[in-house]
Amino acid sequence: MVSRGAASGLSLRYLFDPLCGWCYGAAPLIDRLAVHLQGVPGTGLSLAPTGLFSGSGARRMDAGFADYAWANDVRIAQLTGQRFSERYRREVLGQIGASFDAGPAYLALSAVALTAPERELEALRHIQQARYIEGLDITARPPLVELLQAHGLHAAAERLQAADADLLALEAQRREQSQALMRDLGLHGVPALVCETPAGRRVIRGQALYGEFSELLAELGLAQA
Repeated sequence: MVSRGAASGLSLRYLFDPLCGWCYGAAPLIDRLAVHLQGVPGTGLSLAPTGLFSGSGARRMDAGFADYAWANDVRIAQLTGQRFSERYRREVLGQIGASFDAGPAYLALSAVALTAPERELEALRHIQQARYIEGLDITARPPLVELLQAHGLHAAAERLQAADADLLALEAQRREQSQALMRDLGLHGVPALVCETPAGRRVIRGQALYGEFSELLAELGLAQA
C-alpha cells in the first residue's frame, strides 16, 4: 500500500461541465477525494471547466434531446445513486426551446475562484443540486447570482452581477486552458481527472469516478486514511 506521504507532488485537475449529468454522477467521489487530499501533504485538486456546453457547444432544448438526456440521467442514477428529481425533468428538460448553455455557470464559478477559491467545489455542488434536484434554471446569470447570495458567497455574486472585464478574462482563460489540456491528452468528453506528478501526467477517465472510493484511491496511488 502506498503511504499517504508518498503522494507528495500529486496534482489533480478535474475536467467537467456543470450541465453534464455524468459529472453530477461523479460528484460524491470527487467530494470525498477533495476531503481526503486535505490530509495528504503536497497534493491538490483544482477545477478545470471545459466549456463543453457553452459557446459553440450550447444549444436549445428540444424534445429529442430532452428524452436523450433523461435516459442518460436514469442510467446515472442507477449507477451512482445520485438523484434526478421529477421537478428537474419537468422544469428543466420539459422547457422546450429553453437555453442549454453552461456559460453563465462557468462565469459564476470563476467569480467564486476570484473571491473565495477554497469554496469553488462547494459552489459547483450548489449549482448542480439547483439544477438536478431543485429544477432551477442555471443557464442565466440572475438565478446564479441569487444562488451565490443564498450560500453566503456575496462577493462572488457581486462580481457575477457586474460581469466585469477581469472576470470575463479569467473565465475565458480557464476554459481555454482546459480545452488545450483536453486536446493535448486526446480527450473528447468529461468527467475526467488529470493526474500530474514529477514522473509525468496521466488520465483517470469517468468510469473510475462511479465506483468504489477505495479503488479510485488505489488508482491514484493513495492510501485510505
